Amino acid sequence: MPETISLSVVVPCYNPAPGWRENILSNYVFISGYAPATELIIVNDGSLKNFDPEATRQFFNAYENIKIISYEKNRGKGFALRKGVAASTGQIVIYTDVDFPYTKQSLQSVYNTLKEGHYNVVPGKRSDEYYKHLPPSRVRISHLLRFLIRSFLRIPTDDTQCGLKGFDQAGKKVFLNTSIDRFLFDLEFIFLSARKGLSIRPMDVELREGFELSTMPWKVLIQESWNFAKIFLQGISGGGK
Repeated sequence: MPETISLSVVVPCYNPAPGWRENILSNYVFISGYAPATELIIVNDGSLKNFDPEATRQFFNAYENIKIISYEKNRGKGFALRKGVAASTGQIVIYTDVDFPYTKQSLQSVYNTLKEGHYNVVPGKRSDEYYKHLPPSRVRISHLLRFLIRSFLRIPTDDTQCGLKGFDQAGKKVFLNTSIDRFLFDLEFIFLSARKGLSIRPMDVELREGFELSTMPWKVLIQESWNFAKIFLQGISGGGK
């Protein structure tokens, strides 16, 4: 009889830093200690460097519950995560970044909260300490986005962009109905989850020691401006139900 997967961890990957496979494996082994039936899904979002699909499969060959999804053209983190989530078989799904920027305990807390069965979606919530690790431009962007969310959208959290989120099967259904491929897919997911009446429990998470975040190109923000407008207009009008 096939093993029932309790947890699927989905990791999008684009031009990862050297040593990324070892880092993922270390985290996977830790997660498997408290969620023995864990499935890991790595989605290669058209990487141009540091990702050889065949070498990656060979590296993880000893672990039957590790899946590799790869395609040639970069489509964005939201697109990659939908690919991975669609392929997941776990009762609970958690996604995070390829470098696992948050502490191991943060991911475990998200899993434990979902396992209790009281919530459909558990998004990470970043503390004030987190912003000390951000370049000034990203701090300004993040604070502006959170202000706009508080002002215009009736959702349970103003921190939608944390790169650690988990959900049950109801949350999975909503996530697969998102359409944004890049930066604002997180906001779209939380917005749609709230409009569908799912139970959302924001949870404090912490960056792992020594981790530093990169700058965000202004080009990305310009490209995402239309997505901002679409979501906020739905929020103001009460749409998305």
